[in-house]
Amino acid sequence: MRFAFMAALMLLVWSAATAQVATPKYSNEFLNIGVGGRALGMGNVQAAITNDATAGYWNPAGLLRLQNKYNVSLMHSELFAGIAKNDFASFAMPLDTNSALAVSVIRLGVDDIADTRRLQNEYGYIQYDSIRFFSVADYAMLLSYARRSNLVRGLTLGASAKIIYRNVGEFANAYGFGVDAGAQLQRGNWQFGLMAKDITTTFTAWTHNVEALEEAYRQTGNDLPENTAELTLPRVVLGLGRTFDVTDKLSALLAADLDFTFDGKRNVWLKSDVVSMDPHVGLELAYASTVFVRGGINNYQETTSFDGSTAKRLQPNFGVGIKTAGLSLDLALSRVNNSESNAVGGTNTSSVIVSLAYSFDK
Repeated sequence: MRFAFMAALMLLVWSAATAQVATPKYSNEFLNIGVGGRALGMGNVQAAITNDATAGYWNPAGLLRLQNKYNVSLMHSELFAGIAKNDFASFAMPLDTNSALAVSVIRLGVDDIADTRRLQNEYGYIQYDSIRFFSVADYAMLLSYARRSNLVRGLTLGASAKIIYRNVGEFANAYGFGVDAGAQLQRGNWQFGLMAKDITTTFTAWTHNVEALEEAYRQTGNDLPENTAELTLPRVVLGLGRTFDVTDKLSALLAADLDFTFDGKRNVWLKSDVVSMDPHVGLELAYASTVFVRGGINNYQETTSFDGSTAKRLQPNFGVGIKTAGLSLDLALSRVNNSESNAVGGTNTSSVIVSLAYSFDK
């Protein structure tokens, strides 16, 4: 059991221990999982269409489209069959007709990990009461502000300052800071969006508790980790959406986002050593602006099996929602991974998202 713990511990702190100033790929990737039942049900397509309290995360320029003065949004989702918990909370409000602000908090964590380093005493006896538990969690707080442009009709601009805290029990922690910026433009039934994440190149500094790690690393013959720093390169998201009126009460919103990353070749649709592009598409059907049915496709990947064969995979997402008297309830099913097939009923580790929002004026 001690060996198992050491292996798990080394895996948990590996990303922190190997962080480099040379911009490691997938740095602070927990901030790209997504928030909100509506967004996750549509395959994370939001850059051009976000218009609620989650806009501080997806595109702060969307805060100018809030319909009420006070807006609260909460989300809980469980990833990898409930092993990891992803939680989100935000509050947003317009300051006047030309500006708005929001505060958002994100937590992604794995809790109750057993620390069995002291399970066996010096005489070789097992002591179960010596087991301690710890969490590995990533936190982020976003402070967002949006302003309506006076130069272009229908253009809104926004920015989010984010503070990052990452913790691996008593073994390591990190602090980071970065800035996102976005814009939205509406032209009739068309909606356009631009979101630039980490435009300042987010800096995250790691600190390791060498004393807590010394024995485990010495027994496994590994070098002790050093305090390091990692940089998160910018990511640019281009969004496009269009609303269609099917009947007097039924409407459809079709949207797509293109994610551009600049941290090396990724396993996405279009890739190169300089830039990679990951497209995702979403659809929302609305009846009387009260009942919603959603679907989306994202996370295109090409996987290699043990026999050397390759397969192209897409992640389907589904969601439903209801909105009445300022209260919104959104449910979504987003498949994080499927090792067997792309069939909906195949063996997978689906993620269930529950999102609740409330907006009011008084």
